[in-house]
Amino acid sequence: MEQLPIFLNLTGRTVVLVGEGEAAEAKARLITRAGGRIVSAWEAGAMLAFIALSDDEQARAAAADLRAHGLLVNVVDRPDLCDFTTPAIVDRAPVTIAVGTGGASAGLAKAVRQRVETLLPARLGALATALLAARGEMKSRWPAAADRRRAIDAALAQGGALDPLDGDAADKVESWLASEAAVQSARLETIRLSSADPDELTLRAARLLGEADHIFHPANVPVAVLDRARADAVRHVADCLPDDPPTGLSLWVIFDGR
Repeated sequence: MEQLPIFLNLTGRTVVLVGEGEAAEAKARLITRAGGRIVSAWEAGAMLAFIALSDDEQARAAAADLRAHGLLVNVVDRPDLCDFTTPAIVDRAPVTIAVGTGGASAGLAKAVRQRVETLLPARLGALATALLAARGEMKSRWPAAADRRRAIDAALAQGGALDPLDGDAADKVESWLASEAAVQSARLETIRLSSADPDELTLRAARLLGEADHIFHPANVPVAVLDRARADAVRHVADCLPDDPPTGLSLWVIFDGR
């Protein structure tokens, strides 16, 4: 990962936009859509800056000036001058999916975004809103945070009670909470790797890494593969699989490659 993806709350915040023309107008629409307030020059309280100037020297000078005021700067079509880049966006508010290439190819980000757009139902945001409204009920039913997360993960899995690709999933939250859905206490799966390249993971291995609570592995398992796991999954360097796996999904990952 070459950049840290984050989502900024711009509501009521000041954003500097320098420039004119189509590129500047596009950035203005983006800022306004996110609730930001646009100004044309630095002022106290500004948090970000966008520069859309065709002249290279003017763009560099403007970026240096705004950066000197402590702002993070994006210079349109000049990734080497950017502190951050803006991704292609799939908007299913409050669900937002961002596809970025670190400025390498806006066209590629757009193409990927268009593919993702076709997969997601229009009411995906309604599912997020329904889950937020049900947070209190979920805490009552599953007081332990780990149990609650596993229940939600199972419901949101492919074919689950609240499969995100089901356009009617938002209407099923109440019935899911009233059902007898069980939380699996402990489960152990094995992944055998033949390559150190994370792009060669099987679909099953990639899915399990994204779901696991605990990962047990010998020291020779490639870090690049382990990086595909959930960031909050607990890693255990071990010479053999656990006799008594902890609660939740545990993986025993073995690397047979070189």
